[in-house]
Amino acid sequence: MFGKLTVLGTGLLGASLMQAAKARGLCRQALAWSRRPETRLKCEQQSWCDGVYPTAAEAVAEADLVVLAVPVINIVPLIEEIAPSLKPGALVTDVGSTKSLICRHGSAATPAQATFVGSHPMAGSEKTGLDFAREDLFEKRACFVTPLENTPPQATEQIIRFWRELGMEVATASPEAHDEIVAHISHLPHVLASVLCDTLAAKDPSWRNYAGGGLRDTTRIAAGDPDLWKAIILENREEILRAMQGFEEHWQRMRAAIANNDPFEIVNLLDKGKQYRDAVRND
Repeated sequence: MFGKLTVLGTGLLGASLMQAAKARGLCRQALAWSRRPETRLKCEQQSWCDGVYPTAAEAVAEADLVVLAVPVINIVPLIEEIAPSLKPGALVTDVGSTKSLICRHGSAATPAQATFVGSHPMAGSEKTGLDFAREDLFEKRACFVTPLENTPPQATEQIIRFWRELGMEVATASPEAHDEIVAHISHLPHVLASVLCDTLAAKDPSWRNYAGGGLRDTTRIAAGDPDLWKAIILENREEILRAMQGFEEHWQRMRAAIANNDPFEIVNLLDKGKQYRDAVRND
């Protein structure tokens, strides 16, 4: 599908992407760059990596497709850095979990001879790094592709096809619609899990010894990298604040039902929650 694929950032998503693309024949060569020398060295030792470069500009010079798999705060500066080195016809996408700022600024920073199309494969984990990469990470997972109004349709279709070939279920949305959706289904849950853990951390430390599957399942995502999530939260803060406001309204309904000893409203709210959870995909 592509001659040369370059992945900038070889953590969990970037390394998994290289593995999956090579295994499915989506590129003839999978090339990499990472800021850390030790990560570049580790990449060189992998069978799915055809080349590692010391600079991002060198890595993208002959790439047909460039995927930026770095933290959201670094995506736009990295596009600006590689822009002069992109070859005519190159496609550029990313894996960031916020899209409005990245797509608007990233597209503006991409030179005329190349095209940027935003992506967000919903395949992350609380585990990070190349050591946790796996070839099937993207299979049967959701992926957003977020073209702008002036994005060439052919470029959008190429990116959609790429993610589908990796086994993903792709949906298109505007960057703004994407950010509203993920604020509710991804960013808000992470904030809630972290706040719950912070609340429990103020209690007797021995309580954690009695925790069962419920607490572990509810708080699993709180184990994510705080610096990575700080950047996501701040970049999508307006939508997250709106999501938190909506949550607060529902929280107050449950609080009132408990305070008023109202079993009917408690059951009503619990049942609505159960119905939604039963309908959530379980991959």
